[in-house]
Amino acid sequence: MTAQTKSATPSLSLSRLQTFYNDFAPEALLRVMIRQEFPERIALLSSFGADSALLLAMAAEVDKNLPVLFLETGKHFHKTLEYVEQVRDMLGLTNIIYLKPRADMLSRIDADGTLWQHQPNRCCWLRKVEPLNRALEEGGYQALITGRKRYQTENRQKMDPIEMGEDNVFRINPLWNFTREDINNEMQRRGLPQHPMVAQGYRSIGCEPCTAPVGEGQDERAGRWQHTGRFPGAQKSECGIHVPAAAEAVQGWEI
Repeated sequence: MTAQTKSATPSLSLSRLQTFYNDFAPEALLRVMIRQEFPERIALLSSFGADSALLLAMAAEVDKNLPVLFLETGKHFHKTLEYVEQVRDMLGLTNIIYLKPRADMLSRIDADGTLWQHQPNRCCWLRKVEPLNRALEEGGYQALITGRKRYQTENRQKMDPIEMGEDNVFRINPLWNFTREDINNEMQRRGLPQHPMVAQGYRSIGCEPCTAPVGEGQDERAGRWQHTGRFPGAQKSECGIHVPAAAEAVQGWEI
């Protein structure tokens, strides 16, 4: 199906979707979004991080062929790539799409692979934001399912179950009000495996150079981009795919 045939319909307004579905449980929200509101025009974005298997399992119950977008940045832990295959096989996922940075941009902007050290926002844009934007446009997707939760960061505390991104693509956040305890309990109930590095203290797992384990009681994303704590402004806490471009630009890091 082409992007043209996936064009938006007048009924797809944020206010209508929020009014009808904001109170739905995760499984019900996924079912209505995948089957009714955005058939063949919705994808799930997964980092295949610490507890990613939970949202993927819920979505697989609705449609195992749902497009699952995985940002293969070229900087992942090897165990993350193994976890992708483990979860894929376990849940019977048939449509994982690996999104990679453009080779010409890599050679021009980050030829030696060290951009993350001194221009972390630009590195995230190159390896995550641009590939995702390109995939959304080429795929004609109108909605993107995410695994974000309110408890994770200050930026996410006011998140709603259904939002509109600045790219005019709806964000569907089924686990928005889940707590860490809720996640653990549901993972255990379903017999789902956590990312293998969780046992080593990695509570939020991204690219290898920019991810560190965290101590007991620390924010689970405190191990992300720790090296940016030495830069002017606050420590980086988002890669940019879920926040307005301007929000990343004002943090004090060179773009």
